[in-house]
Amino acid sequence: MTGILVVNAYLKSEKFDALHAHLVKTAAECKIELKVKTNEEKLFDSERADFVLFWDKDTALARLLEKRGIPVFNSARAIELCDDKGKTYTELYGVVPQPETLIAPLSFFDTDYSEFISKACERLGLPLVFKERSGSFGEQVYLCNTAEDIKSHVNGKPFLLQEYIENSAGEDIRLEVVGGRVVAAMKRKNPDDFRSNITNGGTAEPYEPSDIEKDTAIKACAALGLAFGGVDILKNGAVCEVNSNAHIINLMNITGVDVAPRIFEYILGKI
Repeated sequence: MTGILVVNAYLKSEKFDALHAHLVKTAAECKIELKVKTNEEKLFDSERADFVLFWDKDTALARLLEKRGIPVFNSARAIELCDDKGKTYTELYGVVPQPETLIAPLSFFDTDYSEFISKACERLGLPLVFKERSGSFGEQVYLCNTAEDIKSHVNGKPFLLQEYIENSAGEDIRLEVVGGRVVAAMKRKNPDDFRSNITNGGTAEPYEPSDIEKDTAIKACAALGLAFGGVDILKNGAVCEVNSNAHIINLMNITGVDVAPRIFEYILGKI
């Protein structure tokens, strides 16, 4: 069995190198020869494999590989729905609880969003959460106390405004789902930031999710078409975000559960 691990050519750090090496090692233990290719390399490379493990967000390339008849995990559509927080919210609307969210209207040029922001403040209250629709590790996410705070973050990129769940400030749970099952979970806390991300200084501990939390995470991944993914749930039970390629090393270090072999077992059962 052969596979290709597609990673981003321009994200280079020890953190990512360690993750990629772990995936290759785990694949070998599952009798899979997994080759690492960057998204740039794969664009010019016609080498085929039994599957592609797509650990990137270059959905145009992922879709191209699918069109060439190669099974891709996660699918291009699932990655796209998770990478765009506006699309995540829309796809999960009516499926699982979410904070009330207003997606900024589409504009094709620099726009004065003052009227939208004013109406959003009335609807959602202040403070509220500003999020660029694409971003990872809690970046481009801001807690805004005034309309002027919100305006200061508008930079021409698509964004949304979200209800602030005060009792979950700096705290959430991450549930990792593989093949429709919750396989690991951790509670994340950050006393110095409303974002709980470990990258931003948060800490974590193992967590035993409730049946309701498990059901919410499983429903979210199913609605988004994820073979595997990390679901972030706030204290009120609302889904905050869903990650198509969550950083599983942190989860393993905290919980002792290695998600990687479960991912490969799932893939082997599908091809």
